[in-house]
Amino acid sequence: MKITQIRNATIIVEYLNTKILIDPWLGPKGYMAGFEAAINPQIRQPRVDLPFKIKDIVNVDAVILTHFHPDHFDSYAAEALNKNIPFFVQNETDLKIIKSFGFNNVKLISDKGIKFNNFELYKTNCQHGKKEIIKPLCDKIGMPYDAMGVVFKATNEKTLYLAGDTIWCKEVETAIKKFKPDIIILNACAATVANGERIIMNIEDIKEVLKNSPKSTIIASHLDTVSHLTVTRNDLKEFKQNNNIENLIIPDDGESIEY
Repeated sequence: MKITQIRNATIIVEYLNTKILIDPWLGPKGYMAGFEAAINPQIRQPRVDLPFKIKDIVNVDAVILTHFHPDHFDSYAAEALNKNIPFFVQNETDLKIIKSFGFNNVKLISDKGIKFNNFELYKTNCQHGKKEIIKPLCDKIGMPYDAMGVVFKATNEKTLYLAGDTIWCKEVETAIKKFKPDIIILNACAATVANGERIIMNIEDIKEVLKNSPKSTIIASHLDTVSHLTVTRNDLKEFKQNNNIENLIIPDDGESIEY
């Protein structure tokens, strides 16, 4: 297995010789305004450039979109990707949206699992911020609330759990107990909306994952890119160093981790 951090939640997972691109947000630095419903709307995003050329990033065998938000998929990705590529999404709403971009091979991932090549993909549930607070806000601004995590599982490979855009919650705890993942990828910049609520993990949430899955390797992603972040790579590196946490990895953009 090889995991390459591209930028934000955009990563490439190479699993049993299959390359899967996750959440392709491929626009240039600063092309998009900050989110009006979040903190720091005056900061343009992405805050950083891509580490590789787009043509190299999209040279993959499949795509997974954890949810259709502007910092997880954009027109640059839609233009660059092969329209016949296997493209996995969480629900019928996202399926229709991705098909509207001209993609012809869009598939749903289910919590019961879907076979792809020599492995299985399982949908896991998320809370993209506290549901009772964030979902009404999403409804008000016309942005979907739901997001998913994904588990990669095979007989002859480590189990990978991509938690997706979520805070620590019962759904994440359940996924860890059910799948017992060897590797967990967490979106961890503590992105925060205007009312002060977080919509993805912070350091306290990472502590909960470490406590509930102490033998897993934790990889921190979704860092240093969106306008509404409140936790940086340097914050996480300081946390790791101060607490002597060996199983927390904080890759830079463009960095790969191999198992």
